[in-house]
Amino acid sequence: MARQKGIFKIKGTIGDVTFYKSGDGYLVREKGGIDAKRIASDPAFQRTRENGSEFGRAGKAGKVLRTALRPLLINSADHRMVSRLTQSMMKVIQADATSPRGLRNVIDGEAELLLGFEFNIRGKLGTTLFAPIVPTIDRVTGALKTDIAPFIPTNMVVAPSGTTHYKILSGGAEIDFENETYVVATSETAILPWNATATTAISQTNMVTPNSTKPLFLALGIEFYQEVNGQMYSLKNGAFNPLSIVAVDSGV
Repeated sequence: MARQKGIFKIKGTIGDVTFYKSGDGYLVREKGGIDAKRIASDPAFQRTRENGSEFGRAGKAGKVLRTALRPLLINSADHRMVSRLTQSMMKVIQADATSPRGLRNVIDGEAELLLGFEFNIRGKLGTTLFAPIVPTIDRVTGALKTDIAPFIPTNMVVAPSGTTHYKILSGGAEIDFENETYVVATSETAILPWNATATTAISQTNMVTPNSTKPLFLALGIEFYQEVNGQMYSLKNGAFNPLSIVAVDSGV
């Protein structure tokens, strides 16, 4: 893979060379690869087919989780989030110790490996919010809850330059990876001033199906704002808004 230089950028294929744009800019690569029919049938590519099957399953699982948390992700994701989440889902699937290779899946894997996943690598929750967070998942009642004791925002929230306000938001998701469906609930505070005045305690409860046997995920994030002439504007279009998975219960 090589990077295109010069004034004019090309997209398309010329001979055996492909020019394209990615998150890393304009790149160029040589065409190549093995015929798809051979990969699909040749015994020599059995491992390749197994890997491809599990990779596809990881991609679908990541998409369901992203779709469920979309209300929170709209302003809190980096351009590589999809591929990073797919990689993390692959680790979940590879932790399946019961299914044959090629048939391993999220349900029989270790969904807890997604704990701490950061949806925005440019603004991580772990390096942004230092107030103690107490996340809990009550599978019996279906309550996915976050509690944050009172804190001083300027001491406990590392905000981007230009921040005047912020809000804390959370979401609880019950994911059926087999049927690619979900139940989700979200909560958010009012837009709060980023100053040296202590907050009140923050408690958010997101309800999903009681006694569910599906994996449950609890995400927590922050959105930053700048007040200009009495109006609130999302700071830098949300480029540094963190969102992270803070609790996981893989189910039974």
